[in-house]
Amino acid sequence: MTAPDMDRALQELIDKQAIGDVLARYARTLDWLDDAGQASCYWPDAIVDYGFFKGTAADFLPVVMGIERQSDRRWHMLAGQIIHFIGPDRANCECYGIFAGAKRQDDGTLAGNLYGGRYLDAFEKRGDEWRISSRTYILDWSQQLTDQPGFVPNPDFPLPTLEIAASGHPRYRAL
Repeated sequence: MTAPDMDRALQELIDKQAIGDVLARYARTLDWLDDAGQASCYWPDAIVDYGFFKGTAADFLPVVMGIERQSDRRWHMLAGQIIHFIGPDRANCECYGIFAGAKRQDDGTLAGNLYGGRYLDAFEKRGDEWRISSRTYILDWSQQLTDQPGFVPNPDFPLPTLEIAASGHPRYRAL
């Protein structure tokens, strides 16, 4: 491999990691209700299509964060990303996502839904930073989740739980 080929391959690895970090930050900032962190995943002029919303990322962020705040518990995981570069500052990415959300029911229990889908993204590098420039979400399936763990550990299996009801939870760490 020639030195220019090695340099290009190394830059693509660095850029793939940066794009992967954006995807991880996207999921994490939704779960922790971090508005600024969520905004840092998109260019403000990014085109976003979730079916129920079509518009710019700047307009989408208050909508999606409002939806997340309606859940008493939320959990996002993205995986299996495939990244294809179409230039030194543009890439297409597809990845799978699983999201669970739960709300407190009238009887005090938590119940909600588990969703599975895929994200069809375009990324742009502006300056030294990669962000989403276009996103389409495709829902593939959903499943009801009933009787989810509450916010008090089960004495028979006392795993800790968190209630993240607002931004700025004390367990949230800037990473």
